[in-house]
Amino acid sequence: MRITYFADVRFPLERANGIQTMETCYALVKRGHSVDLIVRPDTHTPARDPFSYYGLSPDKAFSVERAPVSGPAAAKRLGYLAFAIGRAIGTTRADVLLTRDLGVASALLRLPRSVRPPLVYESHGYAPDVAAALPALVATASTPSPQKLRRLATREARVWQRADGYVTITAALLDELKGRFGSRPRTAVVPDGVRIARPEHRAPAHAVDERPGVVAYAGHLYSWKGVDVLLEAIAGLPEARGLIIGGHSAEPDLARTKAVAARLGIAERVTFTGLVEPARVPELLAQADVLVLPNPASAISTRYTSPLKLFEYMAAGRPIVSSDLPSIREILRDGVNALLVAPGDPIALASAIDRLLKDPALAARLVRAALDEVPNYSWQRRAERLDTLFTETIAGG
Repeated sequence: MRITYFADVRFPLERANGIQTMETCYALVKRGHSVDLIVRPDTHTPARDPFSYYGLSPDKAFSVERAPVSGPAAAKRLGYLAFAIGRAIGTTRADVLLTRDLGVASALLRLPRSVRPPLVYESHGYAPDVAAALPALVATASTPSPQKLRRLATREARVWQRADGYVTITAALLDELKGRFGSRPRTAVVPDGVRIARPEHRAPAHAVDERPGVVAYAGHLYSWKGVDVLLEAIAGLPEARGLIIGGHSAEPDLARTKAVAARLGIAERVTFTGLVEPARVPELLAQADVLVLPNPASAISTRYTSPLKLFEYMAAGRPIVSSDLPSIREILRDGVNALLVAPGDPIALASAIDRLLKDPALAARLVRAALDEVPNYSWQRRAERLDTLFTETIAGG
């Protein structure tokens, strides 16, 4: 099967979006398909090699093609959409098109089905709710106009009704969309995934009583990710150290969270790595004794999120403490493969972390359960689920 994946982002991209896109495409290639990934040019000079950046070996069945866009943001967007339409209907037509970009999907679905391959859209949230919530959650986000929210709602309805196949990353999101728009054929819930190391490459657990316990978080530092809550929890654990992996120096959140640590008097006990390449994350997670997913309740976290860090944590062989949210409960179960605590509660978070640091038998039991389940969330398993939907979509077209 020949697959064309449209991602209107500069590439490679440091965010989870870029990692998920690259790993999904690569896993599909390893299932025997050919994939053309259509992206924007890298903004680095010289341009970075995506395979090297994400720690993957080049494969002749996987091409990363940069659309020739330039100029201001609006011109780049229009240029990408025009390029995507040309690639969708050109002589090198694919068997199936895949995108997680609502605008790209909406534009391609305006084309008659007779001139384009079937399109599968992957939803990561109901766009109007996400856009409305972001200004309170991300420092660089602007408040959307009512016109933009209406436009996003129209696109959501169009793509739900017209996409040949439809993917959501959580069951809660699929249920919400069905509640808004009604049922539709050829849907699938396909969570995000992780690259699983062979057991012999997994770092052994630390003997916590020999040194201060290390409590780690990996990912971006936006307020909706809950790093501030984690720092408050660490402040209540005087024997623990914090390791915060991630944070872009060009964005305000890294400086903000460092300031929070200073205000709490724990700056000397918390290491901020700043932005790191994806291939380095597993070795950094291996330095931890407890891994934390501290998301507060929000429009994104409660129903939509399928965070890469969740699956990275499960594969890391370290016990997990996470906020107790519906989207997270689709993967984690309290007392079985993690400890779940009330979202946004630093005291409850600190108590759960302390419990794991002091109870190695409990920590080991949770780790074993998570490791037993993590093969269900490998990138290869994700590609299998997508493959099944692609086959159904092509047959139903």
